Amino acid sequence: MAFDGTDFVDADYSSPKTAAPGGRAPSREELDAQLTGTQQQLAKLREAQEQLERARAAVEEMRRRRAEFAVGRTEMVQSLTRGVGVLQKGEHDARQTAEQMSKSLVGMREALANVEKLNEQAWSADNWEQELTRALTTIENARMEYSTARLAWPLLDGRGSGAGATPEIEAEPSLASLPLGKLCRLGLALTWPVALVALLGLIVVVFLLVKR
Repeated sequence: MAFDGTDFVDADYSSPKTAAPGGRAPSREELDAQLTGTQQQLAKLREAQEQLERARAAVEEMRRRRAEFAVGRTEMVQSLTRGVGVLQKGEHDARQTAEQMSKSLVGMREALANVEKLNEQAWSADNWEQELTRALTTIENARMEYSTARLAWPLLDGRGSGAGATPEIEAEPSLASLPLGKLCRLGLALTWPVALVALLGLIVVVFLLVKR
């Protein structure tokens, strides 16, 4: 609401006159009346000024809140958009990790069940060689399953953060990046059962030949 100079002038009040009607000097009572009127006018002006100050403060507060709304909205749209993208990627990665871990778990459970089924007490004199070969093959397969899981899941060796850990490297790149000494040890660990089977077979053949 706009104000002009006439808005604060009391229509019933006129500027004080220094002379009374008829050219005589104003009396004390007249001067008192003029002073009272002036003070009343000043009071009205102060009240109007206070009203304007309150109105200005209210407008400034609304402008500040509107600016806060605009800045806050932009900030939260950007933050939430980024957060949704990050969590979506994290959820996707976690789902893939869980699927890969589930596959490893299934393979290890199957290998464990196969190893637990091995019972040398049930081998007979006629089939113990074949059963031994099968048993060694089962153990070799179980060892390979466990070695693959260890490469994929460092937490099996006490490294990593637990169920949420992701595979550090794939099996093939891991083998390629291993030092020669470790590759030799790993190869020996994986192939010694085959060598043992071959050696046992050779001993059996020699024994049969000698027996004849």
